[in-house]
Amino acid sequence: MSSAWLPDLVLLKDHDNERDRYLEAVYAFFEQDFVLSKPVFRGTRLGLKRHPERDGKSATFWHMTTTGAIEDKRELDHFRCERIRWPRPIIENDLHPSLKIWSESKGKNQRIHIWYEAEGYLVVLDDRGDYILPWTAFYVERKHQREKYNKRWERNRDNGFRR
Repeated sequence: MSSAWLPDLVLLKDHDNERDRYLEAVYAFFEQDFVLSKPVFRGTRLGLKRHPERDGKSATFWHMTTTGAIEDKRELDHFRCERIRWPRPIIENDLHPSLKIWSESKGKNQRIHIWYEAEGYLVVLDDRGDYILPWTAFYVERKHQREKYNKRWERNRDNGFRR
């Protein structure tokens, strides 16, 4: 059961357990939230990381629905797919008291982390200065991983991140 302000999960069983049909439904939600309209984070509209595009879908979509270190070998992750409707409301409700937000340097950019600890869900944005890209979003399943993100928040929460 998710928080009252988050949309329901998108479940495979609600799409006759057909993977292709399910993936299209998941993409339709992503498209509505990130392609046809754009979320705003602290006054800055978000773009999309388009390349590498696969099957006509942006890299951002694939990073929010698949897992794996090698780009062209990433595998569909049902936890990520089920929660495809969560990134936008989390991004747009960044002042919600249950969210922990921090940034860390990644190369010349800043990665903004929005950690919804109660749901075990992390949204990562890439601040490019003039614009922000939604980078990835995922469910954190294991307790030790959740503890790791809480420690990262503790280390970085006062790093002066303000937009």
